[in-house]
Amino acid sequence: MSERKDMELIAELVPHGSRVLDLGCGRGELLAHLQAHRGCTGYGIEIADDNVLACTQRGVNVIQLNLEEGLAIFEDKSFDVVLQLDTLQHLRNTEKMLRETARVGRIGVVSFPNFAHWPNRLRVAGGRMPVTKALPYEWYDTPNIRVGTYADFEVLARKDGLTILDSFGIQAGEIVRTWPNLLASVAVFKFERG
Repeated sequence: MSERKDMELIAELVPHGSRVLDLGCGRGELLAHLQAHRGCTGYGIEIADDNVLACTQRGVNVIQLNLEEGLAIFEDKSFDVVLQLDTLQHLRNTEKMLRETARVGRIGVVSFPNFAHWPNRLRVAGGRMPVTKALPYEWYDTPNIRVGTYADFEVLARKDGLTILDSFGIQAGEIVRTWPNLLASVAVFKFERG
């Protein structure tokens, strides 16, 4: 699977020229890609010192902030798109941050490891927690404090009044639209406040 290919698939969900907020932006690769290839502007939010430095060196605007504290520094609809990629599963208050994503952005895009992917199901059926490319840690050293599935997110989105504009899975760098809850290792959703 190509992480670069996954990034490009997700970048396609961001309209050209958008003002973007990337929550948990890591080293800033996606924002740099969006700036260079889609004419976007915006900011990354990151907590780790080394990632903040990498963003700065890459020319990405970054704010060092703990997402657990929320996004109170931003007004409603401050951004065209708010990205929350591979971040939800690391947060204690996942639902609150999802609501904040919908509040701060006109459109939200989330991605996360899909725990219902068939190899994960097989591993659990065999009595062990899965270790895969999308879930690369053992149960005892994982930074993930939540596990979720493609189907779980659909339920949460409805509960929180979000309208899903597009959704798909990613497997081996390819989009999966047929049975993504079973056949994809990563879940991706584009949504707006309903």
